[in-house]
Amino acid sequence: MNVRRLIPTTAVAGAVALGLTALSACSTSDAADGSNGDKLKVTASFYPMQFLAEKIGGEHVAVTSLTKPGVEPHDLELTPRQIGSISESDYVLYLKGIQPAVDDAINQSGVKNTVDAATLTTLEDHGSEVSGHDHDHEGEEEHGDEHGHEEEAHEEHAEGDGHNHGEEGGADPHIWLDPVKYAEVAKGVGKSLEKADPDHAADYKKNTAALVAELGELNTAYETGLKNTATKTFITTHSAFGYLAERYGLTQQGIAGIDPEAEPSPARIQEIHTIAEKEKATTVFFETLASDKTAKTLAKDTGLKTGVLDPLEGITEKSQGADYIEVMKSNLTALQKALGAK
Repeated sequence: MNVRRLIPTTAVAGAVALGLTALSACSTSDAADGSNGDKLKVTASFYPMQFLAEKIGGEHVAVTSLTKPGVEPHDLELTPRQIGSISESDYVLYLKGIQPAVDDAINQSGVKNTVDAATLTTLEDHGSEVSGHDHDHEGEEEHGDEHGHEEEAHEEHAEGDGHNHGEEGGADPHIWLDPVKYAEVAKGVGKSLEKADPDHAADYKKNTAALVAELGELNTAYETGLKNTATKTFITTHSAFGYLAERYGLTQQGIAGIDPEAEPSPARIQEIHTIAEKEKATTVFFETLASDKTAKTLAKDTGLKTGVLDPLEGITEKSQGADYIEVMKSNLTALQKALGAK
């Protein structure tokens, strides 16, 4: 269990009370300043959820993200004001297991329409080494629409209450980095918005279809772009790309684990040296919201290049694109270069 990230329930409960009393005096963002008219007040936990809410909700929603641009979402600590804003939301979209503080606050918020994106697709366990060569895609269409695996995802994710993030046996929450899984989540979000705001159901349906089509095109671009490469192995400081590797038949070698701040052991660094040589890996990837120190040290020791592979946990001025689709296209370009795409 990652104790560093846990917040005692009593502390959250106290903060909830504080947040509720503060509601009449202040609001969390422009989205709650009273200028929204009849728009659905949506709270999203961090950028991948915000993107879905905005794309599918369109003009009918006012979206507030709990995680500001440039903040590492795993370590988010909520202010009483933010906790209060959750309680006054019409709809909350989050991903259980990424942000324990958010999970706890949502559990105590009493909001009727809360959607955990982890229940809209299936989660899997990914260690620091992930191979995608044996992946079976059978049935991926059905569980996007019917949520047939909802209980399974709930059970798998409930172990350790989501706080085992990055530990062996924990489900990997980085589902948004696989366009197919993200499309499954988008379908579920669309349906839940239709139920939460039936007056605009037709628009939500139309917006969902458009986004799913866009994600389908992105998936095709990845499939085509990564089909013929000199190597299938890429090295990254943050093991966030397990689902992406699995989808496109690649192997992710994480210097550390799923936790972006975990320090790699000397044994793991030596192992990476050997793997890089054997698999002809060319590049050590680091991310935009965390330090590149480990990547640069390892690259120097092994004679490898460094590059950016963005786990898309937030968009900043350093991001290689203005939104999810653009940054994912930049990630594809970076992978093609590193893997020697033909």
